[in-house]
Amino acid sequence: MTTFAVDGPSLVLEGENLEHLRRLPDGAFAMIYLDPPFNTGRAQRSVRTTSVRRHDGGGRVGFAGRSYDTFRELLAAYDDSFPDYWDFLEPRLLEAWRLLDDTGTLYLHLDYREVHYAKVMCDAIFGRDCFLNEIVWAYDYGARTKKRWPTKHETILVYVKDPQRYHFDSAEVDREPYMAPGLVTPEKAARGKLPTDVWWHTIVSPTGREKTGYPTQKPVGLVRRMVQASSRPGDWVLDFFAGSGTLGAAAAETGRRFVCIDSSPQAVDVMARRLGDHAEVHRADPPPAASADIEGQREGAAS
Repeated sequence: MTTFAVDGPSLVLEGENLEHLRRLPDGAFAMIYLDPPFNTGRAQRSVRTTSVRRHDGGGRVGFAGRSYDTFRELLAAYDDSFPDYWDFLEPRLLEAWRLLDDTGTLYLHLDYREVHYAKVMCDAIFGRDCFLNEIVWAYDYGARTKKRWPTKHETILVYVKDPQRYHFDSAEVDREPYMAPGLVTPEKAARGKLPTDVWWHTIVSPTGREKTGYPTQKPVGLVRRMVQASSRPGDWVLDFFAGSGTLGAAAAETGRRFVCIDSSPQAVDVMARRLGDHAEVHRADPPPAASADIEGQREGAAS
């Protein structure tokens, strides 16, 4: 069971993330980073046209300012070929909104397959005025197809809980080299420049010290930049598709507290090794049948 306490230790939690999220308190986190499955292996389906009932004054506002009776119908108009994926992601994004504090920020990391649909979903959940940035993470590594332009970027959507109150501190962010240092003064070149919304950052080196062996590991430098900009030392940050625990590593480096959740025991093993004494590790509860047997044995012993 989740044992989160505002004044307690950082946590690594094993288990189904939605169950853990529903036990966490409202507004507990200054920043949430999510790197969910990219839906790269989905089965191809035929597309069936679905009607959308538009209604002036409807409960949710979507594309082009149109309002709709329900959020589900809005998604169907754009993405009825991926119902399983969005049924999975929607309730988790709703929990992310609930768990952010009033100055909080969500970073949602996806690739070209799903990011456009996610933008529509997040506009509906957070509100279009809460969209802050589309960050492009560009890298130059790996195989290259000759049948199209090689895909060498991923996209991070940035949403805030309140567009009038969100926390953003550019002075805390690691600077990066100028691409043309000869065009600026030596002082500026030595200091480096603030990142823009295009981040040139290498992937985790297959032979580097940072490598954990987890297949979808993201570089800590990438996530640290988000943590530095959108939280303060001592704040709580959250990742509930935690994988190798990169958010936890970035938070530990910068004096933040964190909760990392993953359903994979292998991922939790990686995080336990990587984060060491920086977090308490809570393994999944026994399955219900085993729990019932244990309770029955205790009652029998007591009688």
